[in-house]
Amino acid sequence: MGLFSTVKETLAASTQSTDRGTGTQESTGAYWCHDCAERVPDFEVDGEATPDCPECGDAMTFERSPGSTGCAC
Repeated sequence: MGLFSTVKETLAASTQSTDRGTGTQESTGAYWCHDCAERVPDFEVDGEATPDCPECGDAMTFERSPGSTGCAC
């Protein structure tokens, strides 16, 4: 049984998130500027408009977090 419980604990630990942030805000994704490699979490953006990149000023694109649920289509 020792081996079984060790495997079970290892699998359970692998499904736990390690760096999802602290506090009450949960991110569903982030805005990215692929040219500048800038990332802005969605909860740091005010309003509904797509933010501009702080480096180059181009419009950023929204990409969902792998941990968020639902369709990303």
